[in-house]
Amino acid sequence: MSSREPIITISNLAVRYDKVTALEHVSLDIYNDDFIGIIGPNGGGKSTLVKAIMGIVPYSGKIEYNATLLRHNKPHIGYLPQISSFDKAFPISVGEVVMSGLQAERGVLLGYGKSERRRVDEILERVRLTELKKRSIGELSGGQLQRVMLCRAIISNPKLLVLDEPANFVDNRFENELYNLLQELSNDMAIVMVSHDIGTISSVVRNIVCVNRHVHRHDSNIITEEQLRNYNCPIQLISHGDIPHTILGEHQDCPHCHE
Repeated sequence: MSSREPIITISNLAVRYDKVTALEHVSLDIYNDDFIGIIGPNGGGKSTLVKAIMGIVPYSGKIEYNATLLRHNKPHIGYLPQISSFDKAFPISVGEVVMSGLQAERGVLLGYGKSERRRVDEILERVRLTELKKRSIGELSGGQLQRVMLCRAIISNPKLLVLDEPANFVDNRFENELYNLLQELSNDMAIVMVSHDIGTISSVVRNIVCVNRHVHRHDSNIITEEQLRNYNCPIQLISHGDIPHTILGEHQDCPHCHE
């Protein structure tokens, strides 16, 4: 048993939408040096789990946040959702969007000084978006907007970064850059990342959590078909070879496997 102190402790969590149970009997600890890849089948509750952590969906059970994660008595977590809540028609620049990520530590009424503007410049340079600083977000591609929202999520130096399918809408080149950047960031903060691509993230993350209404934590980035069966996690496994192919194992809950 680990002697580390969790930054988040989840106990007997359940989330229900109307009469549908999305998650139940979920208990999970997240530590300050975790880099967790959350995997599982579509509809298994991956996004619901991170939304519960963020306090976006109602739940029963308990989620406790360590004091190191609190800022102004509220959990301070960087968050990159699947779909941006920003209205692309709103007249706001890339630099202003990134700067808005500092509101949690500066407050809405306080202005921004030279140090904050310098932080914006540094983080935009890090993701190669310096030339877009003054451009309206309405002019961005999906991949560019995703990078801007990542900058916004990390500019306030959170102790935990939560990402829901961060590689959506980005091209292959930036996907590699994104994972390299996340590996760098994982030295300074805990990361929880939802992904359907276990073949890619298994070389990036340090821990894997399988979510299929229930949750199973695996303290390694290597996971086998047998372990997935034991976890009742029917996800796709991709085998690389001379002829690339995908194998989808049978599982009890899938009606198509028993027709």
